[in-house]
Amino acid sequence: MSEVENWNPQQVYDALKAGEIVLIDVRTPPEYMMEHIDGSLLMPMAFFDAACLPSQIGKRIVFHCGSGVRSGKVAQAALAAGITPIAHLEGGFAAWKAAQMPYRGIDMSTGAPKLMP
Repeated sequence: MSEVENWNPQQVYDALKAGEIVLIDVRTPPEYMMEHIDGSLLMPMAFFDAACLPSQIGKRIVFHCGSGVRSGKVAQAALAAGITPIAHLEGGFAAWKAAQMPYRGIDMSTGAPKLMP
């Protein structure tokens, strides 16, 4: 039986930059609006439907959320639906930011999107 793979921020960054993965953010739309990883797609956990996932032909699916809890649950649901291999960003967006990986946030002085950090 397959298991969810736990990827660290560097693995996700490298694979995303190389075009090897589809990164799916399972947080809420307001969370995504405030800050997100460039190139990630939004599929909130509340609306998750494994049948709506893109094919993994040529690209693996990696999920992420704020802490890794929601993405772990969604990844398990994807596995239960027969989609393999599946991975998620261990530690979520918090781990991404702690590793000082780039993301899109809001410049509080202007309200405009800004590449962080």
